[in-house]
Amino acid sequence: MPIKDVFLPLVGQPRGSNLAAIEKCVAVAAGLGARITALALEEEIYERPKVLLPYDREAEAVGLCDVSDMQQLLNVFASATARTKIRAHSQTAKVPADQIAAVLAEHARYSDLTLLPVKPHDSRTESIVEALLFGSGRPLLLCPEHLAEELQPKFENVVIAWDQSARAARAIGDALPLLQAAATVRVMTVADEKTDAITQSGTAIVDHLREHGVHASFEMAKGRGSSIGKVLGNWVNSHGVDAIVMGAYHHSRLNEIVWGGVTKTVIGQPPCWVMISH
Repeated sequence: MPIKDVFLPLVGQPRGSNLAAIEKCVAVAAGLGARITALALEEEIYERPKVLLPYDREAEAVGLCDVSDMQQLLNVFASATARTKIRAHSQTAKVPADQIAAVLAEHARYSDLTLLPVKPHDSRTESIVEALLFGSGRPLLLCPEHLAEELQPKFENVVIAWDQSARAARAIGDALPLLQAAATVRVMTVADEKTDAITQSGTAIVDHLREHGVHASFEMAKGRGSSIGKVLGNWVNSHGVDAIVMGAYHHSRLNEIVWGGVTKTVIGQPPCWVMISH
């Protein structure tokens, strides 16, 4: 199914890397020919009424003229959508801090894909990613803010993190429009030993992709004692990968690491664009 409707949450402070990530997300949506809907959320904070003295009213008026963080994010979004001439819509809302992730997940259900700027090793970002993954039923495309300036808005070189799981298969299905547009697609499995089962699984998924017009190759990378997440990161850097497609691990609050090693590592500091499904 083509990606025609994308969702872009606008949260956090309007810093340089965040603003650059918003612009790149808009460029990706434009490249897909999709409509983009942004939702700017501001924390609803209860404040006790203040008694202003007459000489304080001028200072209060000056403060009211300051552009809020939310408005700055919206301004960047509006400017980026105007440049790309993409169909765009924006909404705003104030919600309590503990409800932000749930509200975003609810809105994400009405789009084909959520584009999400992510800060490295940020607990709030991870909670939003978690809510979107397990609460929206839709795939996510993560945009690493720390790399936003250098990211390409088109994905020419894509690697699929293939672990033979149902979640990885779901991710491939969700990512088909991106895979069909890519110049190079690699299916990669990380294992210390290449078994017949691994080879057969890789051959089968490559054959399946071919039926959808995606001519992929199957490759195996050895872990050599490193985590799979680190192996993926090294692969991205050495092969000029634009995007990773992967499935999210099981959700388990019983574990200290919520998503499992690979997902946690990749979400903590994405090495490139990451399309992830559950």
